[in-house]
Amino acid sequence: MKVGFLGPKGTFTEMAATALFPKEELIPCQTIPLSMDKVANHDLDLTVVPIENTIEGSVNITLDYLIHKQRLPIIAGVTVTIAQQFLMHPVQLEKGNQPERVLSHPHALAQCHDFLKETYPDATVEYTNSTGSAAAWLAANPAEPVACIANELAAKEYGLTVVHQNIQDYSSNRTRFLVLGRNDEQHDVCGPYKISDRTTLMITLPEDYTGALHQVLSAFAWRKLNLSKIESRPTKTGLGNYYFIIDIDQKMDDVLIPGAISELEVLGCKVELLGSYTCYSLTDLKEKTEIRA
Repeated sequence: MKVGFLGPKGTFTEMAATALFPKEELIPCQTIPLSMDKVANHDLDLTVVPIENTIEGSVNITLDYLIHKQRLPIIAGVTVTIAQQFLMHPVQLEKGNQPERVLSHPHALAQCHDFLKETYPDATVEYTNSTGSAAAWLAANPAEPVACIANELAAKEYGLTVVHQNIQDYSSNRTRFLVLGRNDEQHDVCGPYKISDRTTLMITLPEDYTGALHQVLSAFAWRKLNLSKIESRPTKTGLGNYYFIIDIDQKMDDVLIPGAISELEVLGCKVELLGSYTCYSLTDLKEKTEIRA
């Protein structure tokens, strides 16, 4: 199989893809939407995309593109512990230069806000498409007094030096990734440690229906279906129009979840299944319990 990930090499998305598909051909993609387009166009079999971070929340570009542009089914999920490193080129370190700019993905820079404010308050931050692309730029421009934030994999891949280790503001920093495929194909995915099973639904409420959201939640509550996440995103059709993404902590069954969907449709809601899948983690059993808490 050909499996896409947010490239270039050295990103956390590559780490997730490697863990789930160690024997498959991994293809770096310049952007998240591009990787999803390649799956839809049959240039890739699957792609791995970030969807949620414990510090910065949802990755909106993934969620919105999945809903509005490429409706690819969710095949699996995987959680990766995020350890951010402050990298510089050895040439700059030999000269004793301090970085004037710091490059990285917007989420990575936000995850290290306190460190940057305290340690390099005068450095300008600049956004890149990924942590890996920031590291690649740094490796290709050794004469520039610039640093980047990326992981240890990127440091090894591009010959950079780790100046500061684990600079993220919170030690519990993790990112959840999704594996996306096509409706006409089935793929077996197995990660190092299983966390849970999950079903993700997209629900659009009927207009001018008082108490609609309350009744939506009630349809799951009285069936004792545990919701691990509920999030609203704009439908892009007008101000105040939103749809809701709901995660249920179990796979699609024959009775409970279909019954809840039928009840919601009777209320006038539009319900779409985005995926029913297993979630994994790259961490050990002890940390797996912490993630679920």
